[in-house]
Amino acid sequence: MRPEQLRLYLVTDRPLSMGRDIAWVVEEAVRGGATMVQLREKDIDTREFIALARRLQPILKEAGVPLIINDRVDVALAVDAGGVHIGQSDMPYDIARRLLGPEKIIGLSVENMDEVREANSLDVDYIGVSPVYSTATKTDTAPPFGLEGLREAVRISRHPAVAIGGMNARTAPDVLKTGVDGIAVVSAICSAEDPRKAASALVHLPD
Repeated sequence: MRPEQLRLYLVTDRPLSMGRDIAWVVEEAVRGGATMVQLREKDIDTREFIALARRLQPILKEAGVPLIINDRVDVALAVDAGGVHIGQSDMPYDIARRLLGPEKIIGLSVENMDEVREANSLDVDYIGVSPVYSTATKTDTAPPFGLEGLREAVRISRHPAVAIGGMNARTAPDVLKTGVDGIAVVSAICSAEDPRKAASALVHLPD
């Protein structure tokens, strides 16, 4: 994985997509410049999850954008996805790596400085620093890092880092100045009237 692939990391959310087909939202976001896409689904069965991932695969393959599966290593294996993103309570990293092999991308959420340091002992491909700001999109999160906490996390981490939580056109410019490799967005694209335009605006923000 190249760190620049984290620049604009779309995390999907169908309830926030205003009733629109999530495959269309993803395609528009990628055309606008999204560099990585995580398919996040908490409320569908495995068969439907796999079917949805398979719909996204040709869209992302054509654009050269990795498909990352949230949590579900089995789904990632079933569709030969680019990798997975796991949290602290999901499958342990060493087991996920053994199942997926050395070539797949594995991202790990970190919610405090201790977890940032612990991640340094793992050969994960990137960390998701979460949350930077509190957000209505995901409420079961640890206290926010804030800008100074994010800057410190970036400083001590040996891995590329993507900022998660409260990322939008208003907050992203200051976040990118911390040295983080990219931002992970949900509603800023999924709920945008024009996802392509929203993605283009976000990916072209200055560092």
